[in-house]
Amino acid sequence: MNEMTSVKQADATRSDRPQPKPGVLDIAVYVPGKSKGSHGKTVHKLSSNETPLGTSADAKEAMEAVARNLELYPDGAATELRAAIGDVYGLNPDRIICGAGSDEVLSMLAYGYLGPGDEAIYSEHGFLVYEIAIRAAGATPVIAPEKNLTTDVDAILARVTEKTKMVFVANPNNPTGTYLPFEEVRRLHENLPAHVLLVLDAAYGEYVRRNDYESGIELAATSDNVFMTRTFSKIYGLANLRVGWGFGPAHIIDALNRIRGPFNISGVGIAAGIASVRDRDFVAQSVEHNEKWLPWVTAELEKLGLKVTPSVGNFVLVHFPDEDGKRAKDADAYLLERGCVLRMVGNYGLPNSIRMTIGSEEANRTVVSHLAQFLGQA
Repeated sequence: MNEMTSVKQADATRSDRPQPKPGVLDIAVYVPGKSKGSHGKTVHKLSSNETPLGTSADAKEAMEAVARNLELYPDGAATELRAAIGDVYGLNPDRIICGAGSDEVLSMLAYGYLGPGDEAIYSEHGFLVYEIAIRAAGATPVIAPEKNLTTDVDAILARVTEKTKMVFVANPNNPTGTYLPFEEVRRLHENLPAHVLLVLDAAYGEYVRRNDYESGIELAATSDNVFMTRTFSKIYGLANLRVGWGFGPAHIIDALNRIRGPFNISGVGIAAGIASVRDRDFVAQSVEHNEKWLPWVTAELEKLGLKVTPSVGNFVLVHFPDEDGKRAKDADAYLLERGCVLRMVGNYGLPNSIRMTIGSEEANRTVVSHLAQFLGQA
């Protein structure tokens, strides 16, 4: 029994102070990627899948305009942001809901549709927020094994029971970078009971350039039990503002609006989101940058003898040798000493792997150079 478990059990038996509801203390605290190197400074931060291109100039200008009236509440319904998203994607704004990042939308779905006695399924190396949201709602998480670090539709379907109320699928998945072809997503949906809600998390969807990929918009538009989530934190460069959105059936939007906080997105976030989603040139530049450097980073790391999981996102999952001094934790420490901050993913069940965001040209070349030295190949 470890110290954390002992403390949790001791706290749970106390009657002299308020206690959280069952399940809350079973939630592992989410630990974000590091922001600093070993010496307290960062040269290249590639730990959180942030874009190296910064933020749209249009978004910055829009934020500055709103900043002159910070004493005013924002539009609680984010009406203009929903209209802008609807215009760009060809969607009915009434079927869009906005949140403080897609994390909040995912949590609202769990709070609205899960409770004690319910189960929700997600894949083995799925986004950590799924488990947090499921447990916080009082439900039970069920993990489906992956096949070659990719979501396995058959493994999910095999775990559906009468208690299953929701299935989370990150497509593409973080931290693996793998994706499900849309025919597989459709097969999953077709074989789920009608009362089970399929949540398609397309946080990295804008980066994918595969003919057999769809983010889930069409399925969410035509089904009563499919919901898609998106974020402005990645390709749009608004991670600091926490803006996300979801699209789905009107009856689900109605339920979520009943539990959504009245002013859950700041006016600055709304203004930046409107400008960002309409700045298609900025998005195109981001895609072009990723299309150039994702294959370059993958190839260069493979030349060093490292295994890299094929990725369609703006990051790669790098696997290290199981040798003393050459494991992922050793590489991480080596890079941190040199101001390169990547993401260890042991909390995702991948203890000997590191996730690397595709950064600027300088950042990408610097990390590859340091890893070559680490592996004794420079």
